[in-house]
Amino acid sequence: MSTEKNKSSDSLPTKGELEALKVLWKHGPSTVRFVHDLLTKDSKTVRYTSTLKMMQLMTEKGMLKRDESKMTHVYYALLEEKPTMATIANRFIQSMYNGSVSSLLVAFMDNKKSSAKEIEQVKAFLEQLDNQDESSLN
Repeated sequence: MSTEKNKSSDSLPTKGELEALKVLWKHGPSTVRFVHDLLTKDSKTVRYTSTLKMMQLMTEKGMLKRDESKMTHVYYALLEEKPTMATIANRFIQSMYNGSVSSLLVAFMDNKKSSAKEIEQVKAFLEQLDNQDESSLN
């Protein structure tokens, strides 16, 4: 018998599910209407019933919890943002760059869309890692 936690760790959220999770992570527990309105604010191509069904399925998968104590049901994210995003990033790096973070960084640095600020942040992070490595050797 699998628990809710085991169900949610078995599969990663789809792109649509991830977008719904991002709304819940940012705004906290919310109704389907609120999530739907934010997801479709720029484009009304998705119907409310599709968002409702997706969130119901996410509840069945153990990604969300639904509070039915009030007339309008409120959904809570059961998946935590940082571990979920780390798992997605690790799977992406594994599938696209054969697990090589350095290959990902090279692609990032070669990307013309990377801003100077983003590149400086990466450099600062790498410098911080380098300083940590040096201090651990002493």
